[in-house]
Amino acid sequence: MKVGVLVVAYNAETTLVDVLDRIRPEMRRELAEVLVQDDHSTDLTFSVATEYLQRGTDLHLTVVRHPQNLGYGGNQKAGYTYAVNHGWDVVVLLHGDGQYAPEVMHEMIAPIVEGDADAVFGSRMMTPGGARQGGMPMYKYVGNRILTTTQNAITGLRLSEWHSGYRAYRVSALAELPFVGNSDGFDFDTEIILQLAAAKKKIVEVPIPTYYGDEICRVNGIAYARDIMIDTVRHRLGRTGFGAGDVGRVTEPYAYKPSAHSSHGRVLQFMQSRPPMRVLDVGCGPGWLAEALTAQGHEVTGVDIAEEAGVRGRMHRFVRADLERGLPDEVGGDFDVVVAADVIEHVRTPQQLMQEMSHRLRPGGTVIASVPNISHWYPRTRTALGLFDYDQRGILDATHVRFFTRRSFVRLAKQAGLQPIERRHTGLPFDALKLRTERGPGRLAALVDRALVRLWPTMFAYQFVYELDVIPALDAPLDVATDAAG
Repeated sequence: MKVGVLVVAYNAETTLVDVLDRIRPEMRRELAEVLVQDDHSTDLTFSVATEYLQRGTDLHLTVVRHPQNLGYGGNQKAGYTYAVNHGWDVVVLLHGDGQYAPEVMHEMIAPIVEGDADAVFGSRMMTPGGARQGGMPMYKYVGNRILTTTQNAITGLRLSEWHSGYRAYRVSALAELPFVGNSDGFDFDTEIILQLAAAKKKIVEVPIPTYYGDEICRVNGIAYARDIMIDTVRHRLGRTGFGAGDVGRVTEPYAYKPSAHSSHGRVLQFMQSRPPMRVLDVGCGPGWLAEALTAQGHEVTGVDIAEEAGVRGRMHRFVRADLERGLPDEVGGDFDVVVAADVIEHVRTPQQLMQEMSHRLRPGGTVIASVPNISHWYPRTRTALGLFDYDQRGILDATHVRFFTRRSFVRLAKQAGLQPIERRHTGLPFDALKLRTERGPGRLAALVDRALVRLWPTMFAYQFVYELDVIPALDAPLDVATDAAG
C-alpha cells in the first residue's frame, strides 16, 4: 500500500529534524512520501525543513510552506486533499513538535494495512498511568478524561481518548467524508471522529507513549472544550435529522412515528373509532402507517414514488406513482378517507394534489393531512439569529419545497375545495430525538412542550393535523331547472 506521512508544523524549527530522524529505518523504507507542511510559521521551520531535504535523506520528502496560516484544521485539510489527489492509500498524521512518537508508526498503520480499520487513533490513556508518567499535566489529564467520558456518553462511542493528535487514516475513507467543510481550528480532530462515526467507519485505538517536553501549547483550553462539545451535540442532533448532516447524519429512511403525540399518532386517533373504511394513503413511504391502519381494520391503498422493501405486504394494494404528476387513474376512487401524512410539503403544486385527493372521495368522505409549522419557535429562532439553513429532517427538511403556517394551510385547503372540520397539533418529536418521555427529564420536557402547544399552538405546535371535508356547495348535487323548450 502507498503509505504517506503528513507532518503538520508550525514554529517547529527546534523539533522538526528530531521528529524526522526518529522515524525508524524499517518504517522509512515503507513510506512512499513524507509531506512536511509549514503553516506559515514565524520562525525558521521552512528553512530547517528545506535544509534537511537538501543535505540528503532516505525519506521521499516534500516540503511545503503555506502562503498564509491555515490553522491546525486547515493544515490537515490541505494535507488530506494532497493525499487523495496523489493516490495515497494510508496517511499518517504526525506533529512537528515531537509530542507524538514516530517510533510507533508501524503499529499505527498496521490495522489499516491488514484491512481491520478505516482509522487508527493513538491513545495515551490505554496504558494505566502512562499519561501522567509521560508528563501530561494534571489539569490536562482531568480535562481529557471529563471530555472523553462526556463525548462517549453523547455519541455512544467507546473511545479511551478523543483528544490525541496521532492518527492514521485509510485515504479512501477520508475521501468519503466532507472534511473540507470542517473547522480550521483544533476541533477539526473531533469533527473527523464524528464524521467517521456517522459514516459507520471502523475506528481502532492503539496505545502510544506520552511525551510532554517544553513545546508551547497553542490550544485555548476553554475555547477548545466549548467547540468540541458544540460539535458533539451537533452530531447527536444530526443523527436525529437536525442539521445539515456534516458531522452527524440520518442513515435510516423515514420511520414510523408511534407516539400518540406524533403526526402518525394523530392520524390513528382520527381513525381508531371508525368502522372499517377504504383508505388511500398518499405518500405512504415504507408503509408503516398503512400497516397500523390495516391493523385497525381498514382497507388501505398506498401510493408513492418509490417502492420500499416489503411495502406491498403492509397494505391491501400499492401503486407506484410520482405525486408531482398527480394521482394516476390506477389508484381508483370512492375512498372514505384520504390520508396525506407529512407529504403535502414535498410537492411543488400542493393545491393540485389536494384537489385530486378530494376528487377520489366518496360523498361524505374526508381528507386527513399533516403539515409542519414553519412559524414554530425553532425555525423562527434560527431565522432571527441569521442561522437559517435546511436540516435533514423536521420542519426545515431539505426535501421540503413548500412551507406552511396554520393560516396559509387552511387557505390552501379552501382553494382546493376543502374545509377544516377538526384540527389537532403535535409537539416536538421526542421519539425521533430518541428521548425517553416516560420518566425523568425527558418526561418533564415533554409535559412542558405539550402545555405550550395548547397555550400557543402557532408558536409551539410542531405540526398541524387537519381533517377536512369537501366544501358543501362543491359537494352537493346540482339542482338545475329548465323550461320545457329547453
